[in-house]
Amino acid sequence: MGLFATFPVDEVTVLDIAGAVGMTPAAVYYHFASKEQILLEGLEKFCADLLEEVRTHMPRKGEADDLPALMSHVLAWTRRNRSYASVYFVNSIGINLLVEALRRATRIELIDLFQQAVRSVHGKVRAAEAAVVAVGLVSLLETAASSNLGQDAIYRGLGARRFGAEVERLTRRIARAS
Repeated sequence: MGLFATFPVDEVTVLDIAGAVGMTPAAVYYHFASKEQILLEGLEKFCADLLEEVRTHMPRKGEADDLPALMSHVLAWTRRNRSYASVYFVNSIGINLLVEALRRATRIELIDLFQQAVRSVHGKVRAAEAAVVAVGLVSLLETAASSNLGQDAIYRGLGARRFGAEVERLTRRIARAS
């Protein structure tokens, strides 16, 4: 995944992968049908870990400040898992249909989890309203992670501390919409 995080996915070869892990290309092909399978399995692991991280840090009932804390926690977690997160949020977008199907399924699960989080902190919220807020929060997560991991101009201009504070502020504003 380090190679896929560092170089465009279509430029990484099985020979590169084999060299990075101290194997021959034949040995890599013994375990994996293609580099795309390696990429997909790495992303499947990342997605499972991401969803578990969100599940284990869900907000407590009635604690509105827990939503920005959840967002900050997940963004910090993506930084600690930079290689995998960079591949998922930045380098693998549109690579192939299997990766896009995985990204879509993960996004749907994240929306469901954030919808539960919104309902937990705000109590009775209409399902449609909670769903729209959840979509906004997941979009914010994806955009903030991409900006942070890609070190884009916005991230560099604000700096890490201010960027994090702005993401928390925007999380509060989106969540307040419910």
